[in-house]
Amino acid sequence: MTTTAGPDERVAAVAGLVTPRVAQARPRPRTLSLTLRAVGPLALLGAWSAASASGLLTPDVLASPAGVVRAVGELWGNGQLGDALTVSLTRSGLGLLFGLTAGLLLGITTGLSRLGEELLDSPMQVLRTVPFLALVPLFMVWFGINETAKVVIIAVATTFPMYVNTAQGVRGTDRKLIEAARAFGLGRFALVREVVLPAALPALLAGLRLSMTLSVIALIAAEEINSTAGIGYLMTQAQNYARTDILAVCILIYGLLGLLADLLVRLLERVLMPWRTAGAGR
Repeated sequence: MTTTAGPDERVAAVAGLVTPRVAQARPRPRTLSLTLRAVGPLALLGAWSAASASGLLTPDVLASPAGVVRAVGELWGNGQLGDALTVSLTRSGLGLLFGLTAGLLLGITTGLSRLGEELLDSPMQVLRTVPFLALVPLFMVWFGINETAKVVIIAVATTFPMYVNTAQGVRGTDRKLIEAARAFGLGRFALVREVVLPAALPALLAGLRLSMTLSVIALIAAEEINSTAGIGYLMTQAQNYARTDILAVCILIYGLLGLLADLLVRLLERVLMPWRTAGAGR
């Protein structure tokens, strides 16, 4: 309920004597929030089940939810799903680690140093405009069709979101804080660790979220390169044998990996920036 100021309060506010009262957003109950978030996926699942049961959606087009569950049990029982998940998560994790490290270091360099910005920012912006999928054939020529090419594709895809957000966050750090820290004798590395990175934390987490999401997208592209293991390999085999149930399992796994990555960053935000969550009224 919004409180309306009386005539005397409005006159006083115009005169600058009283600060107008601002309506505060009431926090939404957590149970209600979780329920509302679940409505969309449950409605989609219900529509999928109904279409499969009525015959509108035949198994050769897309398997039913029950068929997908059976396929999960089959793949998990024979060990294929566990092995594929291990391989894919290793690829994605290594590529993400290299990409985040490169983006963080380059972003700090260009954000703190004018010389670094002049030397590095223009090439990085040019490379950022090149879709990483366009680089796949070149990486295949350079690194072959082994694991190196797959990890490099993921690393390149995840470097640029982290770089852009880190550079922006570092540039936005209050220069007075940096000057004060230098006056107290902090060295360059201590300055970055104690002042710059904490001040740029919101931008860093935004870059992390984008990079983790792109790591899943890049993983899908990387596993199309003559894979002999991983979720992409399962998809290729399922396509060859027209197993739409296994194809649906693989697609859902990719989607769940992206969702888990986003939830992980949200958890980090709650831990590292609790005031932001409280201010949002969630």
